[in-house]
Amino acid sequence: MTTIRAAVLEGVGGDLEVQELDLAPPRAGEVQVRLLASGVCHSDLNAIDGTAETRCPAVLGHEGAGVVEGVGDGVTRVGVGQHVALSWAPSCGRCAECLDDLPHLCGTAWPMMAQGTLLDGTTRLSRGGKPVYHYSFISSFAERTVLPEASCVPIPDDVPPEVAALVGCAVTTGICAVWRSAQVHAGQRAAVIGCGGVGLSAVMGLAAVGAAPIIAVDLHEGRLEAALSLGATDAVQGAATAEETAERVREASGGGVDVAIEATGRSDAMRAAFLSTRRRGTAVLIGIPAEDAVLELPALSIPRMERRVMGALYGSARPERDFAVILDQYARGRLPLDRLISHRLPLDGIGEAFDLLRSGSGRRVVLDLAD
Repeated sequence: MTTIRAAVLEGVGGDLEVQELDLAPPRAGEVQVRLLASGVCHSDLNAIDGTAETRCPAVLGHEGAGVVEGVGDGVTRVGVGQHVALSWAPSCGRCAECLDDLPHLCGTAWPMMAQGTLLDGTTRLSRGGKPVYHYSFISSFAERTVLPEASCVPIPDDVPPEVAALVGCAVTTGICAVWRSAQVHAGQRAAVIGCGGVGLSAVMGLAAVGAAPIIAVDLHEGRLEAALSLGATDAVQGAATAEETAERVREASGGGVDVAIEATGRSDAMRAAFLSTRRRGTAVLIGIPAEDAVLELPALSIPRMERRVMGALYGSARPERDFAVILDQYARGRLPLDRLISHRLPLDGIGEAFDLLRSGSGRRVVLDLAD
């Protein structure tokens, strides 16, 4: 048993408090990682405010990178001393979804994630002998973590840990929604609605494949400026209604876009994305809405204009393939991932990190967890 410091959420609506916890060693098929960096993502905020039901007490955080320092029986993909980026979407390789080549929708992993456990239905985190629950298998707001081997993707040692951490969720979600889910190609007209970390990643993914124009949409001027600096060709201020926002996008794009990426989780933004598309256009919905959210669309335009709506979970990514592709493009200077990072804070700065996230004043906040 190892004693670690970690940020604990006691219950919905509470603050994260850095405490000492016990971390049990990895069991069969599991890995212990000394964390070097963790991104602070809007999905973590969803757990805090109750948008996403989360079993508590829990250690949040699902964008992590670090160094392997212990392995359980049967682990073959990684070894002690190896640098890894962490994926919150491990797959079993045996369920119906995995056999259909949809490992990011694994029917074995998702129920365990909802329980706040690892894949065997138990936790490695505890406090005073009582369980503390995992978040998305990762629990990266901590000094160390134990997680499934399938969540560990080897990366080159020279990749900055803060960049590798963001690749674990926001970067892959945004870029792969463009590359894998929508399969956008050069010359297609595109819009990104919501320019937080995921949306800005989508902008970079669109720029990398040669989409044009790329219309960035947000309420915050600072985010629009960031999008323009990362490859967007035009910036549109979000309006009071979905209809007005869509009209601004159609005007900026010369009649509508082929692909509209929605990255907020709000129903009005999803509707705006759909209404922004031209004939045979596709609205790609990335953001995670509240469980009771409803999306209303003009039904007649779906068959008559062949408009489409597509959900994209993790950008339909295969982490063991796509992390390497993304990091290679970063190393070649084609994806300026480091420019997503606006703030670096220690673990004890977790409260400030969420204040920045709520205010929308930062691009991406990263916790520096290196010893």
